[in-house]
Amino acid sequence: MARKKQYNEEEVIEKATGLFWRNGYEATTVRMLEKEMGINQFSIYSSFGNKQGVFLESINAYKKRIHCITDKLAKSNNGKEGIKQYFYDFLEFASEEGVNKGCLVTNTVNEVRDDTDPVIMKELVKFATEVKQLFIDNLLQEKGKTNEIADRQANYLMNVILGLSVSSKVFDQEQLKDSVEITFLNI
Repeated sequence: MARKKQYNEEEVIEKATGLFWRNGYEATTVRMLEKEMGINQFSIYSSFGNKQGVFLESINAYKKRIHCITDKLAKSNNGKEGIKQYFYDFLEFASEEGVNKGCLVTNTVNEVRDDTDPVIMKELVKFATEVKQLFIDNLLQEKGKTNEIADRQANYLMNVILGLSVSSKVFDQEQLKDSVEITFLNI
C-alpha cells in the first residue's frame, strides 16, 4: 500500500522556486532542495522525478506568480504605455522585502552552461517567447506599426527587460526608473 504524502506539493515547490530563484538551476543541488523543501531525496524523486522535474514545476509556479503582471499586460489596450507599465510592475514584482531578486528565468539563463539540459532550455525559451508575444501584441496597438517593426521592437524590449532584471539586483530604484524611461523614448 502506498504511503500518504506528508507534505503539500504546492508548498514545497514554492520553497524550491525560491531556492532556484536565489541560486539558479546549475548551482542548486538535490541536497539543497531537500533542506529547503523539508522533504527527503526519496520524496523528491518519487514526486518530481529529479532536480529537473522540481525545476520545471518551479517554472510553472513562477508563471502562476508572475501571472498578476503578464495578465495585466495581456489585457492592456494602451500599446507601448501598457508595456512600460509592465516594466514598472516587473520591478515591483522582482523586489521582495527590499531585496531585488531579478527574474527566475533571467537568473537561470545567466548561469546556465552551453551543455544545459535541453528540456530546461526549451522551457526558458518558451517563457521568454510568451512575454515577447505580449510585447508584440501591445506594440501592434500603436497606429501605423507593422508586424516587422513590432517584432524588432519586441526583440529590443526583451533585451531591455533581461538587462533590467539583472540591473535590479545592483542599481537603486531611481536608476532603474531612468532606464525604463529612456527605453520608451526609443519605441
